[in-house]
Amino acid sequence: MRPKNDRKWIELIINHREMPVPYNFMFSPVSLKIAEQHYGSPIADAINLPIRMISPKSIKPLYADPAKFGDTAVDEYGVRWSTSAIDRGAPTGPVLKNPDLSGYRFPDPGLPYRFEDIENWCKKQEDHYRIIWVGDLWERATFMRGMENLLMDIVLHPGFVMELLSGITDYILGTMEILFERFEFEAIALSDDYGTQKGMIISPEMWGKFIRPFLAKIYGFAAKNGKKIFQHSCGYIIPIIPDLIELGLDILHPVQPEAMDIYYLKKEFGTDLCFCGGISTQDLLVRGTPEQVRNEVKRLKETMGKGGGYILEPGITIQADVLAHNLFAMIDEAKNI
Repeated sequence: MRPKNDRKWIELIINHREMPVPYNFMFSPVSLKIAEQHYGSPIADAINLPIRMISPKSIKPLYADPAKFGDTAVDEYGVRWSTSAIDRGAPTGPVLKNPDLSGYRFPDPGLPYRFEDIENWCKKQEDHYRIIWVGDLWERATFMRGMENLLMDIVLHPGFVMELLSGITDYILGTMEILFERFEFEAIALSDDYGTQKGMIISPEMWGKFIRPFLAKIYGFAAKNGKKIFQHSCGYIIPIIPDLIELGLDILHPVQPEAMDIYYLKKEFGTDLCFCGGISTQDLLVRGTPEQVRNEVKRLKETMGKGGGYILEPGITIQADVLAHNLFAMIDEAKNI
């Protein structure tokens, strides 16, 4: 039976109380349209998601529709993105063409338009577990400098990399300060991909040197203000999970089964972390049958749900290639509590 209070439900799950397994889903524009045609709109209410998420506004939204923005759109950091009707697009080139921040001005986190919808949202979602995205750190640096350039900078220009990450961290902390002062909610979310499906993008040692110190500031500020921490990182990141635990992480998302064995993670780290994810969007949801999807959802709930610390979700945002009947099977079985 579903608990009556969503906030208490998620809090108990994070604290490893064994209860019915909650669920969460993130949709791309195409999958959102399919889901809302089937279940109704808004989708969060239609399928009764216990977790609700929002982020401060950006002049370039996550999914920038070409019909509205044209072929490209520029974000607050000055990064120009290609636009797409089905995904978030990609940076078209680095805004920092050289390893030098002279002449570059970081955006102001306090611009009023960023927060204009959040107060009403927090009040409207007060019966649910509210998570606010506060930004990206390493990923943001790759968007600004370009992945290949940044990887070379780590070796050739380490001081520049630290200065860049420090500036991004200040923007995130500035955003958090405003959120904490003005709004009531339960957790922050940080989006950063530290892994590929085969291994980490940079070595654990380099991650510890360049990224960990700034995560410590972000996590520490959240904890000081009584907020739980939700960390998104695609890919294989097992070598740094002990670090994330030591820093105070509460929820690790999205646990791609193509990259990490979620059952192994539960065994090794299940008393210290809450895991969110585990359903394959690259294989099961695009190649499987509805029966296979339902069976996998049942298996995850039965196995991962033992001892709490698990939220059911696909291993990444539900993309356009996910089969509609599998999408419905996953959601229906997830809701079967």
